Amino acid sequence: MFTWSFIFLLLEWTVRLVMLPIIAMRHRPPTALAWLTVVSFQPFIGLGLYIALGNNRFPRKRIEEFASLRRSLTLDIWPLLQEYCVDPFMGERNRSRHTLPVELSEMPVLRGNQYELIAETETTIDRLIEDINQAKQHVHLLFYIWRDDETGQRVCDALVAAEQRGVECRVLVDAVGSRPFLRKQAETLRRTGIEIHAVLPVNLFRRHAARIDMRNHRKIAVIDGKIGYTGSQNVVNADYGTKQIAWHDLMMRLTGPIVLQLQSVFCTDWFAAAHQELDRKDIFPAPVETGDSVLETFPSGPTYEIQNLQRLIVAAIYHATDEVIVTTPYFVPDDSLLQAIEVARLRGVHIILVLPERSDQVLVSAAQRSYYQGLLEQGVEIHLFQPGLLHSKTLTIDKQFALVGTSNMDIRSFALNLELNLILFDEGATEPIVKQQHLYLQDSRQLMLTEWKKRKLWKQLGESLARLLSPIL
Repeated sequence: MFTWSFIFLLLEWTVRLVMLPIIAMRHRPPTALAWLTVVSFQPFIGLGLYIALGNNRFPRKRIEEFASLRRSLTLDIWPLLQEYCVDPFMGERNRSRHTLPVELSEMPVLRGNQYELIAETETTIDRLIEDINQAKQHVHLLFYIWRDDETGQRVCDALVAAEQRGVECRVLVDAVGSRPFLRKQAETLRRTGIEIHAVLPVNLFRRHAARIDMRNHRKIAVIDGKIGYTGSQNVVNADYGTKQIAWHDLMMRLTGPIVLQLQSVFCTDWFAAAHQELDRKDIFPAPVETGDSVLETFPSGPTYEIQNLQRLIVAAIYHATDEVIVTTPYFVPDDSLLQAIEVARLRGVHIILVLPERSDQVLVSAAQRSYYQGLLEQGVEIHLFQPGLLHSKTLTIDKQFALVGTSNMDIRSFALNLELNLILFDEGATEPIVKQQHLYLQDSRQLMLTEWKKRKLWKQLGESLARLLSPIL
């Protein structure tokens, strides 16, 4: 007669054996091994986690729907942008640099733009509110985090005033990142006429995404189709409610043709959340040349067939000849990114990582620290930011190419979250980004290999265990 312990053991092994081929067929080896470790160690808990978190892709039909909408938007706004498009085949030197991001993002490189780099939370919010107060036709906002705090209330007040003036206000917020806002403020704003939708609601049975922690991490503001914002800043106080540590963000205020690309990204996300296509004639005005910056909007995430941002960054590092500087709050690289860094160092490229010394994510931070020794041994410089949590996400290559936006340098941002970055293509455009990176370096201390090797054994063990889970964090 079977005992309960025997039945339990039999069920555990059934889960292990059934999940082995399922996981092996669905995932690349690093991710598959991480999931198999979890399932083997705790079969029932691992099975539950895998059901909730194991699939990081949208259904194919949904991916095709997004692709079709992007193509439709591109065709509609092409007559407006055509004269500002930079020919990706203009000269051998620029061909690879321009062609790859165009192919990966499905968006053209545009000239005639101007941007203002803003590194202070209060200044960003002040400028955003000022632009909302001047809006005449529409205000479109998409943020991962919108808090019910002083900053959130100030932006809400500006939206209400704009709506009362007859300005159409539309707001998208992530269902998890902005849960308190949706619970406390959203309905009040809806009663004033503002349209608000939650992006990717958490639902074990939702149709549109298989993994419940798949998030929209983008930050976009578009005012009248003429002014745009993107970067790392959320609608929240600088301390993110902690009262202990300040976040240091970076935003770009944009004018010129590039704003229409931000608008098109907002439109695709609005359609996904509201199931409504916006009238494009009303929200895509004829662009006006405002400067000489060459820029491109680069959206990424599981709505694309491949991990396009990961491909772009790896390729950019392989093409580096002099210097690579990265600022990011979370650095959990995959094997291909690590290999690109290693090869760049062997070619003599100077690589600098500026990371926060203190983090708000315990497990991610532990996994991140597990990479430090190998990077330091390769000659990569690691600088730990001191004043607070460095939340700015930037990458510069040889002072000729830069990324600024919402994406962290980790597997989650590459494979799971919907992200948005701006690409800057020439030395004049990238110079302010490099200067800001050096300001972060001035507020950081360099981590030395001799110091790092002295940390306690139990810390090394914990970091190594966290690293095993890095493919699924």
